[in-house]
Amino acid sequence: MFLKIKQIPKVNWSSDKPYNFKPKFSTFFFLCFGLMLFGLGEGLLIVSLTGASPWSVLAQGISLNVNLSIGTITLFISIAVLILWIPLGQKPGMGTIFNALIIALMIDICIKFVPSPSSYIYQLILAVISVITVGIGGGIYLVSNLGAGPRDGLMIGLQKVTNSPVALVRAILEISVVTVGWYLGGTVGVGTLLFAFGIGPCVALGLFIVDKMFD
Repeated sequence: MFLKIKQIPKVNWSSDKPYNFKPKFSTFFFLCFGLMLFGLGEGLLIVSLTGASPWSVLAQGISLNVNLSIGTITLFISIAVLILWIPLGQKPGMGTIFNALIIALMIDICIKFVPSPSSYIYQLILAVISVITVGIGGGIYLVSNLGAGPRDGLMIGLQKVTNSPVALVRAILEISVVTVGWYLGGTVGVGTLLFAFGIGPCVALGLFIVDKMFD
């Protein structure tokens, strides 16, 4: 059962180590492909108009209490999360760098070319699709083992320390973040809740699919 997955699978195109700047073509391809899906999903959530992701809600909540922009707060949050990697034994790689670049690019493309649905039902459907897309994309790029983004690296580190299922660790992390953001005044929508509760199982599903396809 994919909800019980406790570690990132290794397949024939996974890198032997995260700190690898000369990966095989297949490893680099799946890293980029997974990140493109991840960014597309993030963009679709924004386009769905059903609410921002939990970490964006946290950034918004903090920005309402300090004299800094949401973008600046988002940067500080990423730095803080990366610092938390140190005691968890997580190491960055080229995937950590590409995470920021590709996801940002895909979000911009999605917002530019994908129209927002006029019907609320279709907005909800798009929000569900976005969470599944982020999860599967996350599963694909994490299996490449070329370094995770800040949030995913924190998830992996906490999973190793607690030995809990990936789905549970990610769900608790996202729910905690959105709770703090909401308490600080951030705006929470249905899409935010779908993301907070659904991203953990969807990432686990992505890992499961990749593991079975390339087993």
